[in-house]
Amino acid sequence: MDNLGIDVLSELVGTAMLVLLGCGVVANVALVRTKGFNGGFLMVNFGWGLAVFAGVVVSYASGAHLNPAVTVGLVANGATEFGQGVPVNVVSVLAYIGAQLAGAFIGAVLCWLAYKQHFDAEPEPANKLGVFSTGPAIRSYGWNLVTEIIGTFVLVFVVIGFGRNGDAGGLAALGALPVALLVVGIGASLGGPTGYAINPARDLGPRIAHAILPIAGKGGSDWSYSWVPVVGPLVGGVLAGLAAIPLLPVLG
Repeated sequence: MDNLGIDVLSELVGTAMLVLLGCGVVANVALVRTKGFNGGFLMVNFGWGLAVFAGVVVSYASGAHLNPAVTVGLVANGATEFGQGVPVNVVSVLAYIGAQLAGAFIGAVLCWLAYKQHFDAEPEPANKLGVFSTGPAIRSYGWNLVTEIIGTFVLVFVVIGFGRNGDAGGLAALGALPVALLVVGIGASLGGPTGYAINPARDLGPRIAHAILPIAGKGGSDWSYSWVPVVGPLVGGVLAGLAAIPLLPVLG
């Protein structure tokens, strides 16, 4: 397997782990008769943070992007190679994003299998969809888009900052932990309006799984909203990558 193949496999495995555990905590909180039913939004925040931790740990080979917004943000920031020394070009960027989407789909399917009986017992279609994908508390596409842009900007900007600190022996030396804590913080601070997708693959891959899987009484997949958690994070990631050039200088 060549270096790009190793990176692609790493992104697929890491994103599958991320979404399995992330969607899993939502299922545990939202679906009836689970042990964690009604555990609250803070439980979801911590669960997603730990899901990111696990995903980053197992995708060490590729640099653990796990998110198209991170990938395009690093490109906008001037990255010249990914993971195993793979040159940054159209092919490698699309391969990373494709692996992230595939991994997210697989993770969502595994989550459904783990909670199959609870999906069958859950009477509310909205709760079933909420396990797979995000949705706004107040539907206003423009403002929902702004929220996703801001949340993803924070994610990618701080992730780039971790890298800068790592060059100086700082926070990034802790590996996955800072990113996990960052995701918890974003969820607690900025997650209320939209559920903080901050990752196109995390939302789109599971939404496709929801549309395809034979989930009884699942209702629609809310495709009218689906573009927001894709476009918003991509815009936020690019803006963060560009802003980090003057605002997060590389120290000599």
